[in-house]
Amino acid sequence: MSEEAKKHNYSADSIQALEGMEHVRMRPSMYIGDVGVRGLHHLVYEVVDNSIDEALAGHCDIIKVIINEDNSITTEDNGRGIPVDLHKKEGISALEVVMTKIGAGGKFDKDSYKVSGGLHGVGVSCVNALSEHLTATVYRDGTIWQQEYERGKSLYPVKAIGETDLRGTVVTFKPDPTIFKQTLEYSYDTLASRLRELAYLNKGITITLIDKRVKNEEGEHDVETFHSDEGLKEFVKFLDGNREPIITEVIAFEGEKNDIPVEVAMIYNTSYSENLHSYVNNINTHEGGTHLSGFRRGLTHTLKKYADSSGLTDKLKFEISGDDFREGLTAIISVKVQEPQFEGQTKTKLGNREVSASVSQAVSEMLTDYLEEHPEDAKTIVQKVILAAQARHAAQKAREMVQRKTVMSIGGLPGKLSDCSEQDPSKCEVFLVEGDSAGGTAKQGRDRAFQAILPLRGKILNVEKAMQHKVFENEEIKNIFTALGVTIGTEEDSKALNLSKLRYHKVVIMCDADIDGSHIATLILTFFFRYMKELIENGHIYIATPPLYLVKKGAKKEYAWSDSERDGLVEQFGGASIQRYKGLGEMNAEQLWDTTMNPNFRTLRQVNIDNGGEADRIFSMLMGDEVPPRREFIEKNAVYAKIDA
Repeated sequence: MSEEAKKHNYSADSIQALEGMEHVRMRPSMYIGDVGVRGLHHLVYEVVDNSIDEALAGHCDIIKVIINEDNSITTEDNGRGIPVDLHKKEGISALEVVMTKIGAGGKFDKDSYKVSGGLHGVGVSCVNALSEHLTATVYRDGTIWQQEYERGKSLYPVKAIGETDLRGTVVTFKPDPTIFKQTLEYSYDTLASRLRELAYLNKGITITLIDKRVKNEEGEHDVETFHSDEGLKEFVKFLDGNREPIITEVIAFEGEKNDIPVEVAMIYNTSYSENLHSYVNNINTHEGGTHLSGFRRGLTHTLKKYADSSGLTDKLKFEISGDDFREGLTAIISVKVQEPQFEGQTKTKLGNREVSASVSQAVSEMLTDYLEEHPEDAKTIVQKVILAAQARHAAQKAREMVQRKTVMSIGGLPGKLSDCSEQDPSKCEVFLVEGDSAGGTAKQGRDRAFQAILPLRGKILNVEKAMQHKVFENEEIKNIFTALGVTIGTEEDSKALNLSKLRYHKVVIMCDADIDGSHIATLILTFFFRYMKELIENGHIYIATPPLYLVKKGAKKEYAWSDSERDGLVEQFGGASIQRYKGLGEMNAEQLWDTTMNPNFRTLRQVNIDNGGEADRIFSMLMGDEVPPRREFIEKNAVYAKIDA
C-alpha cells in the first residue's frame, strides 16, 4: 500500500489497544490529575482533543461543545468518524475498543496521525470509565452507528440506527457523581478559555461553545464561536490587548525546521514583565522545556548580535543579560512533536533535545528578517533592552538588600511579623492581613503554635506598572520576601526563585470582604503571579473567606458568607437581627478564629492557575492602565466574582 493510501486508510486496523482500564475508576486521579474542578473539566478536554487530532490530520474543521441542561457534555465534529468495523485482535467493533480500552486509539498508529494532543493521552475511554452514562454516535460511510455505556461498560453491541450523508463523531457523557463528589457543575468561562486557546493554536478550525443551562433576555442560549485565521499572531494580540505595544506589528514565524512544525509569535510592549507561553501538540507546557530554551537562545543571540552591530550599546558599562532582551516581551511558542517526552513535576516540561535547535533556528531567521525590514522597530527594541539592563542593574542592588535581610537569623525578620513556634514549614501558615488593626485582632485570635501574622500597611505596590528595582525597594514587598524566607536571583538567572528555605507552606491572603479588600487581594495576587509564580503553582497560596454577616436571634447565632445564606438563616430563625461585617476589624479575636482561622471550620480557597495565558491577560487588564476593558470585566463578573478552589 502506498504512503498516500496508508494516510487515508483509517480503519479498525489503525486502532491499537495498549492496556486495560480496570482501575481507572479506582484511581481516577492517576489519569486525570484530580477528581475536583480541574478533573471534571479535563474530561471535556480529552474528548475535544480527539477532534483536534482529526483536525491536525486534515480531516476536521468544525467542532461543537454543548453544556446540556443537566451538566452533561456533548461534543460534535465533522471528522472521519471513529471506525466501527471489526477489530481483528479484540474481536469487537473498533468503536468499542476505543471507548472501553485505556490507551486505545488511532494516535498510536503513525499512518493515521502524524502528531496528536491529549493532556495525558488517556483518551475518551477514561472519560467513559468516569461517566455514569456515555453515548457515542458515529456518522461514517453513509450509516449512523451508536453504542451506549454505563461507567465504562457497553450496554449493547455497536448498532446501525439510520442512514446519513454526514460524517463525524458525537459523544455525550455525564460525569459520575460517585467519582466527582466536589462538584458536577461545569464552568462556561473555564471551557471557553480552553476552546479559545485551541482555536488560536489550530488556525482555520471553528469551535463553538453552547450553554443550554441559561438563556439570555431574548430567550437564546449563550453561544460563543472561536475561529482564527492568523493563529498565534491573533493569540498574541488577544493576550496583549491591555498593553501598549512599542513596535508596529506582531513578529511571527510558521514553518518546519528539521521536520518539526514550529510556530512563534511575539511582540514588545511598555510593561516590565516577561510573558512567555509555550505549547507542545496543544498542551500548555507550564514548566517550559527544550522548545522554550531554544526560543530564548535564538532571541538572545540574534538581538545581541544586532544590538552590538548597531553601536547603541557601546556606552553601557556592564553586560546585557538574557533577561534584558525579554522585558516587555509577550511571546507564544507552539511546536508539534511526533513523540514528545515530558518531564518535570507536573509532566508539562518538554525533554526532546532535538526541538531546541529547531526553535532556535526558526526564531533567529524570523528576527533577523524582521529587524532588517523594520529598522525603526529594531532601534526601539534595542533601546527598550538598554533601559531594561540599566533597571536590572539598579534592581540588583535593591534585591541584594532583600537577600541580606532574608538570610539573616530570626532577628532579621520583619518587626511586624508575629511568628509561630513550630519549626516545620509544612505545618506552618502565615496570614498576610490587610491593615494593622485587623492584624492585631488576628494576632490575638490565632494559634501561636503554627500560625504567623504579617500585617500589611494599606495597598501594596501595583507591580504590573512598576519597574523591577521599585518592586524590590518597596517596604511591604521586602517584608513579604523576608518573612517567607524566599530569595530571588542566581548567577545564571536573575529571576530564578529559591524556595528551599520557604518558612510556611500555607500563605493565606486575608482581606476585608469589600471592594477595597478585593482590590488589595488582587494586588497581592498580582505580585505573587509576577514574582513568585512557583508558590501558586506548588499550591502554597490561599485566600481566606471571612463571613459577610452574623445572624442572631436570642441565644442562636450563625454566620453567613453570602446574601442567600443570610436570607436562608433569617427565614430559618423566623426573623433575626443582622450584623454586616464591613471589615475584619469589626470582628473580635474569638469571632475571627471561629470563622476564618480555625482549620476545623474555616474555608480556605486555594489559588491555582488553570490557564497561564488567560491569567496573564486578566492580571494585565485588572492592574494595567486601560480602563474600558477593566470596567467591562468587572460589570460582567461582579455578581459571580470568586477565585475557584
